[in-house]
Amino acid sequence: MEKDIDSGTKPATIEEGDTNTQDSPRSLPLPTSSSDVDDTYDLYKQHAADDISAAEAKRVLRKIDLRILPILIVTYLLQYLDKNGINYASVYGLQKGTGLHGQDYSWLSSIFYFGYLVAQYPAGYAMQRLPIAKVLGFTTLGWGIILITTPACHNFAGIAVNRFLLGAVEAAINPGFVLMMSMWYSASEQPLRLEAYYCTNGVSTMFGGLIGYAVGHITTGLAKWMYVFLIFGACSIAWGVVSLMVLPDLPATARFLNERERIVAVDRVAGNRQGIKNHNFKVNQAWQTLYDPKTWILFVMAVGAQIPNSAITSFTSIIVGSFGFDTLGTQYLQIPGGAIQFLALLIGGYICTRYPNMRCITMIVSNTICIVGAAMLVGLPDSNKWGRLVGLWLCFFQGLGFSLSLTMVSSNIAGVNKKRDREAEAEGTAGLVEEREAIENGMRDETELDNKYFRYSL
Repeated sequence: MEKDIDSGTKPATIEEGDTNTQDSPRSLPLPTSSSDVDDTYDLYKQHAADDISAAEAKRVLRKIDLRILPILIVTYLLQYLDKNGINYASVYGLQKGTGLHGQDYSWLSSIFYFGYLVAQYPAGYAMQRLPIAKVLGFTTLGWGIILITTPACHNFAGIAVNRFLLGAVEAAINPGFVLMMSMWYSASEQPLRLEAYYCTNGVSTMFGGLIGYAVGHITTGLAKWMYVFLIFGACSIAWGVVSLMVLPDLPATARFLNERERIVAVDRVAGNRQGIKNHNFKVNQAWQTLYDPKTWILFVMAVGAQIPNSAITSFTSIIVGSFGFDTLGTQYLQIPGGAIQFLALLIGGYICTRYPNMRCITMIVSNTICIVGAAMLVGLPDSNKWGRLVGLWLCFFQGLGFSLSLTMVSSNIAGVNKKRDREAEAEGTAGLVEEREAIENGMRDETELDNKYFRYSL
């Protein structure tokens, strides 16, 4: 069973002069330098003995939700729409307008992820060294500018460079949002909130289908495929400005919280035994990432989830069209798939938040449904177009399995380098002393392998 630390309470303090060795805290080694401690360590240490009620912690959580979640939700929706722009534009003359032939269109999907892959570690390093909210805000602004220039591309070379750059700037979003989850929320709070923004994949599929349907009715002006990128790009630029103004960097410096609320926000997350953020790069944590088996398990899971995702994000319109539906049908028939993904993510997130240690089971179920959908696409005869369409819709369950693997990183990886690089509870007997030591070790940026009292959430 998972051992959750109550986000609204702190371990009872030990009275001065108490000599009971069972309850007295053992001496903890002091950090050897500022690079050894969390960026919020001073605030945490100054108020470690403060009494924080459950009602006060809940009140602060509500303020955090109202500020953080809307920014993450809208940003993720736009990110999904923007990288899927070629999917909606593909049926409105994108290939002809940019001079694509043969496998050129397929290569555009791959080239996006080449840029994404190349930029992963530079983006991760930037988020560790710099204020994370500013990195995410400028990232949103950057991909909006790149997207809105896509209509200027008139050959394969031009649009290939455009897609590579788009993938590079969007590389910060998934690891950045995982870090935001671990910086603002306790382990038990993360699944539902991560699914709250990740379910916008389904919303964007529905919304994008409606936008694509509307674009199909434009009869004057520019080529229809250009409007898709102009609309999505303009929205991203506007939202990037909002994100820069509103999204906070750290609980300890958040301006929307007063001084007392900042203390509560730091204390809540310190209970994860992971710390919050350390801006110093640590080589030993990077090496530990490579030889930790969890890294490679999560790597295999991510690769498996992204295989169907690549088809869904870039080829859905073409796949639906191959079933025999008309051009407008290729747009609105994507809406049920988005609805399935939206509901699966929210329900899965609720189950994993409500019931301990259900993440792995939920991932297995969702991935199995996705496999069944893929089998229907391959196995059903061409004449059964509605059966194959249902199979395509079932493939949208892949989002639940992948998103829950992200919560495995945010909840189970300690040490900022390791948590960043990964993007890529057994019943405990620890008493008061051990729990306090585990939290202290987390605030000193120890990884989950070094912190012997760390507890996993599965």
